[in-house]
Formats: sequence, structure tokens, C-alpha cells
Amino acid sequence: MTLQEEAQQIQDYLDIECSENPEEILERIRAIMPYISRTAFMLAEAKKALRRKKASEISNTIINIAKEQCLSAKVQNTLIDSIAEEEEEAYLVDWLDRLNAAATHQVDALCSILSYERENLRITKTGY
Repeated sequence: MTLQEEAQQIQDYLDIECSENPEEILERIRAIMPYISRTAFMLAEAKKALRRKKASEISNTIINIAKEQCLSAKVQNTLIDSIAEEEEEAYLVDWLDRLNAAATHQVDALCSILSYERENLRITKTGY
């Protein structure tokens, strides 16, 4: 399975709405926790692939530009960034970064909902 396919699976799961049922919330937290770790690893892998792609493109571009000695270092760096930004790897890096953050925020939100439900249960049992 490619990183893109796995990222899509995680995206699909995170897009599912959760009920206020405490058991479902706990199950969802348990399911999302490994996604946080996994997306962090996937992000690192995507960044490695992006760096590799940039290095390859940079090498070819810089060699050609250096031979002509017509552009400043700043212009050369801007050129390199524009080459790399158009690549699929840059998109994957951004997507995985956001997936990792979304999973983390979703767990935080689910913990808050769970606390709210526990407090409602306590109030219902005690009357205040």
C-alpha cells in the first residue's frame, strides 16, 4: 500500500462523525491513537522522499545554472523551491502533516466530550 493510499484510509476514518456514546468515544480514541503515531512516521517518510526528489532536481538544475554562472544564489534557491513545490511529494508532506494534527485534535476533542458525558452522568446520579 502506498503512502497516498494509506493516508486516504486514515482521512476516510477521521471524516466519520462520532456519536456522544461514551463507549463509542473510547473505541474511537483507541482507534485514532495509532493513527497519530503512524501519520508521524508517514510524514517523516514523505519528507525523506521529498528531500530525495529535491536533491535530484537540485543537482541537475544547479549544475546547469552553475555552468552558465548567470544567476545569484538567491535566485537559484527560489528556482529550486519552485521546482520542488510542484511535485507530488510536497503535497503528500502537507497532507500527512495535517492528518497527524487532525488525529491529535480529534483525540483531544473526544476526550473533552467523554469528560462532558461523565460529568452529565455524575450530575444525573447525584442531582447536582
